[in-house]
Amino acid sequence: MRYTNEELKQKINELKEKLSVTVVSHFYQRDEVFEIGDITGDSLELAIKTRDDDAEFVLFCGVAFMGQSVKVLSPHKRVVMPKLACCAMAKMIDGIYFDDSVKFLKEHGIEKENILPITYINSNADVKAKVGEMGGMVCTSSNAKRIITTALGEGKKILFVPDRCLGQNIANQMGLKSMVIGEEGNPNDVDIICYDGFCSVHQLFSLEDIAFYRKKFPGILIAVHPECDPTICDASDFVGSTSQLIKFIKELPEDQKVAVGTEFNMVNRLREKNTYILSSTKPECPTMNETTLEDVYLTLKAIDDGAPINEIEIDANTQKWAKIALERMLAL
Repeated sequence: MRYTNEELKQKINELKEKLSVTVVSHFYQRDEVFEIGDITGDSLELAIKTRDDDAEFVLFCGVAFMGQSVKVLSPHKRVVMPKLACCAMAKMIDGIYFDDSVKFLKEHGIEKENILPITYINSNADVKAKVGEMGGMVCTSSNAKRIITTALGEGKKILFVPDRCLGQNIANQMGLKSMVIGEEGNPNDVDIICYDGFCSVHQLFSLEDIAFYRKKFPGILIAVHPECDPTICDASDFVGSTSQLIKFIKELPEDQKVAVGTEFNMVNRLREKNTYILSSTKPECPTMNETTLEDVYLTLKAIDDGAPINEIEIDANTQKWAKIALERMLAL
């Protein structure tokens, strides 16, 4: 039997009242899924908020690395996901590729003890664990500059994974030299060595898009996420994390036009007018949009039936070191 969205919302709310479960929804989820979240926000924000929640289950509407972060910080909780959707960027690196990156630096005379790895939170638990075991830590797009400033104090080469764009953009902001593994350059001559990963959605924005809006609406502001290519960030008026973009845009005068370079669903909720998508195509994350109301309902029903589905499980060693990497960040 197929239910309408309204019927699904009613059934979801009934099960939420019955069960010890907190439903959390990431900013990039489709509207109807975002709206049924008990807690909404960005990935780390959600992991921290659920840590202080007393429900037995966390039902996470997002992508797999986010559910893993909840489990790492709250190992006592049972974390389930309506869809084990993957983040394309997070899938670009695993433990083997991480080890290959360390090997690349060693081949250029940089020993392991002189490398400090930093991983963007958009990475799976096994990569976070590798980073933690080497003395490194996690960062987000909002605190990356602070994390890198702290890391530089140790006098080591920084290996930044997996997002080359975030790594390069932060390096540019701080006046540091960077390179991308696989591209021309000597790691001995730079401060930050970036892994060659990226967000496919944030690669959709172009200089032509910026030029189009500046010509069409003189005085328009361009605001983008630091997962965008450095050329896009350099040509923009504001660069910030998801939460920073929300704050910046909501505080603009009502008549100020702004074109935003980040995921469609979030931008679409920001303001009723004078807010535009900085792309000639719809920048919608396909994996974030996999989760439907029906998926949420079926996941709650499985909990109610005593047979939870898509539960996040992490082995003890990965759990230990990934948590250390996250807690090093949270301690700063």
